[in-house]
Amino acid sequence: MTWKKSIIFCVSFLTFYFGEIVVNIACGGEVDPYDYYISYFHNDVQGKDYEQFNYTDWQYLYYDEEKVSEYELNSAEWANYLKVNKADFHRIMYTSDSTTNAQFSSLSKENLNTFSEDVKSNSFVKGLLKSKNALAYFKFAKSCEPFAVADYDRWDAEGGRDSTKMIEKAQQAIAAIKTVKRDNFLKLRYAYQAVRMYHYAENYEACKSTYQQYVAPLSSADLAKGWAMAVYAGSVRYGGNPTEAAYLYSKVFANNTERRVQAYKNFHYTSAAVEEVLPFAQNDLERANIIAIAAFGKPELHLDQLKKVYGYAPSSLLNGTLLVREVNKLEQQLNANGGLTGDLYSNWLSPQEADSVRKTYLQQLEETKAFALQLSAEKKYPEPQLGIITAAYLSWLKEDDKSAIELLKQLNPDQLEERYQNQYRIITLLINSRKLKQGNNFNEDELLPTLKWLDEKRMKSVKFVANNEDDYFALNRDNKFIATTRNFYQQLLAPSYLKMGDTARAALAMLKGDDVYEQRRDNRLYSNMSHQTLSFWQKYLSANTMQKLEKRYSLASKDNFEGWLNSNFLNLSKDDFYELFGTAYLRNHQYEKAIACFKKLAKDYPFLSPIDWDGDTLYADPFITTVNDYPKQYGTENKQYNKLTFAMEMLRLEKLTVSDKKNAALYYFKMANGVYQTGYYGNAWALISYSWSSYANYEKPSFFYDGDYKLAKKAKQWYLKARSLSKDTEFRAKCTFMLAKCEQKEKVNGVLSVNSWWDNDAQNQLYRLNRSNPYFKELQRSYANTKYYRRAVEDCSYLSDFLAIKK
Repeated sequence: MTWKKSIIFCVSFLTFYFGEIVVNIACGGEVDPYDYYISYFHNDVQGKDYEQFNYTDWQYLYYDEEKVSEYELNSAEWANYLKVNKADFHRIMYTSDSTTNAQFSSLSKENLNTFSEDVKSNSFVKGLLKSKNALAYFKFAKSCEPFAVADYDRWDAEGGRDSTKMIEKAQQAIAAIKTVKRDNFLKLRYAYQAVRMYHYAENYEACKSTYQQYVAPLSSADLAKGWAMAVYAGSVRYGGNPTEAAYLYSKVFANNTERRVQAYKNFHYTSAAVEEVLPFAQNDLERANIIAIAAFGKPELHLDQLKKVYGYAPSSLLNGTLLVREVNKLEQQLNANGGLTGDLYSNWLSPQEADSVRKTYLQQLEETKAFALQLSAEKKYPEPQLGIITAAYLSWLKEDDKSAIELLKQLNPDQLEERYQNQYRIITLLINSRKLKQGNNFNEDELLPTLKWLDEKRMKSVKFVANNEDDYFALNRDNKFIATTRNFYQQLLAPSYLKMGDTARAALAMLKGDDVYEQRRDNRLYSNMSHQTLSFWQKYLSANTMQKLEKRYSLASKDNFEGWLNSNFLNLSKDDFYELFGTAYLRNHQYEKAIACFKKLAKDYPFLSPIDWDGDTLYADPFITTVNDYPKQYGTENKQYNKLTFAMEMLRLEKLTVSDKKNAALYYFKMANGVYQTGYYGNAWALISYSWSSYANYEKPSFFYDGDYKLAKKAKQWYLKARSLSKDTEFRAKCTFMLAKCEQKEKVNGVLSVNSWWDNDAQNQLYRLNRSNPYFKELQRSYANTKYYRRAVEDCSYLSDFLAIKK
């Protein structure tokens, strides 16, 4: 309702403890499947061989693109077969337009001149013309393409496929096999075409027999053998044996990296039980693959599956991916300021139940750590250092820094591969930062070299992209350092500063965590903040904190931690800062200081102008008097206030209460209206708040300005003052009614929640509070004969309810 642009942000919960204030900033919007929990353990530390199966429980796969291009591999095989250029094959086979493809059906030495120069000079085409059998297969493969790729048509029950012609194609392929008996390369490919034509024609028995007769006996490592097995597995599945099909898919998963994701999906589509698939396995490596494929599909902790895979194939890289998955799962539950995260359990478990769940996860952590140390000690896994790195991180996660340090001593970072070096440095940074979190006398400058390194890593090859969710998500998937660096600043440093009472430095840490792009979209402060940072700055920074931040503008740049923390802040435009500073003064009713801040803004500075669902601007008109809060009565384009003009008018009224005491009651009343209307229930809320939500009606006050925004305390104080200075009965009746509204805000706030709206007890409590409003009693007792009282009785249902119960 308040923003025209869409902001993409993570879904972590930031929980900050500052005195008795608990700040829960719940991120919203589209969930980033690569960044929805706090993580410092990179899920590619073990390598990227099985990257598509890294942990995320927000989508089916980490990402579902094949890691290796089938087109590239097939091009390489053909280039090797014909001794031609790989790119030339790729261009002809995969990028030719429909017109050129149609011409290829009659390709010969005699008509070559009818083709374009690109085709005539293509080494693959020349190679085909030198090989009669290769040319015949190429033409045949092209003729099969229309049957292999069919467009879906909801009005065509057969899906647009001609099964009769496909069977004819399969039979032609089998016949062609006899013409290339000594050429296993072409023989395999003809057999593949026959297998898939039979399968697409739903002649599953013919598909299976063709595979068994012509494909299975061939001793070949060519891609087409795996492709044929995948199609054969489909016919086995639809022929009534999904368990055997699952086994066959596991073999394709293991041997054909270009079809690995497809094989993984098909394995799970069979819904075959692992224990029923395992008897088909011929060796331990096949058993390990079957168990791993099943484990990749489980978001729950499954250390037992990892142990089985390791038992069957300790040298398999599957172990590394499965181990890191277990660590990431533990992070999701344990890595939130030393406690259970709020997103999964603590919202609906009691503290005792949450503690029990946490203990369960800690026990799982110990078991995972023990396995990691076993993997390292036995040295059967190709990279035993993964076990030490994992155990060290789990020790830190458990807050056992001493053990983490001792484990890291077993490694020489200079001798590690870069991905292990990176994780080593991150764990060391986490250990050192704990000293700051614990309030020790820690020299923050010691963190600076690692923080500079982190920034270099997160900005490497990162350019600004438009607000496109896919692009943003891909950034977090491809560059793990973006989330790591942000989490360090915003989940570790910022809470540590808040515990120390240093909100200014916490705000700078939040801002520093958002510094992703070397080249910014623009130089505005707000534009370079994530949603959670923007929310923190706009809701939690008081005028005192803003004063401390303002002083940093005059600090000389230094190459130390303090200078590093300031760097982003000092390089951004000051307009948004002074807009927020002025708003903080508005919230404190320091109007002269607010005006001074607002006058530092550019003349065309765009103050927040909320819009409704139809796109119409909701103009603030804060000095009106309303009986009912809803529907809100907004101003017009010709009668509106922004933050500067509102502050100027409030300052004018404030001065008049002193200089024109005769009319002071009226001035106090107008000031009270101004404060009331800038609250949650008024039309001018955007003058002191940056967002409005219907859910806020159910939330108890949590921000420093909520005394006015939700409880109308200053408005009540000024309505009382106005009433005390006037002897006019009508005016006093109006003041008393507004006092009743302020009283209502204070008494009923927090009584109802989203979940208790239909709760009879909560409803009854709300009615009791409304009907016991002391200012309603005053209205009835002292002002029943006034015009304003009669108008209020007619328009205000709360007052009518009060009078009804009194009868």
